[in-house]
Amino acid sequence: MGGVYWVTGLSGAGKTTLGRLLFERLKQDKRQAVYLDGDILREIFGNDLGYSQEDRRKSAMRNSRLCKALSDQGIDVTIATISMFHSCRDWNRANIPGYREIYIRVPWEVLRQRDQKGLYSGADKGEVAHVVGFDIPFEEPQNSDLIIDNDGSVSPEELADHIYQSVAILNYDKG
Repeated sequence: MGGVYWVTGLSGAGKTTLGRLLFERLKQDKRQAVYLDGDILREIFGNDLGYSQEDRRKSAMRNSRLCKALSDQGIDVTIATISMFHSCRDWNRANIPGYREIYIRVPWEVLRQRDQKGLYSGADKGEVAHVVGFDIPFEEPQNSDLIIDNDGSVSPEELADHIYQSVAILNYDKG
């Protein structure tokens, strides 16, 4: 069985950066590993789902089932995704051996400063709708294996090393 490292948080939290760094660390250890990103997976699946809560739930469950299929084949999966639903994360925990949830928590004011995609500023101006944490509720993770407070005071490399040491080693010990 491979491990699944589910890196979750709001847009701008640093999921992609930290997920990629964790993936690189797993590859250095000669593990069979893949990196998945929620935005890229939407494209891979044909952008056939919108951004309503129901479509987001369907998308999240696609991601969950893909991660399970890969981990069942002995591949370590690092996925960076908002994953805004308790039901999805609960399904992962119940159905994916080696599932590790990493919640990247960032203060709202820092998210607004980062705003690389212009989601928050667009939502403020009424130009963008369906923004998780703004006009769509974010069900904040309650049972994460690790919570990373990413306010910018610690380098991404240090945070990724902490994630690796805290959760990836647990899966290696299980072989």
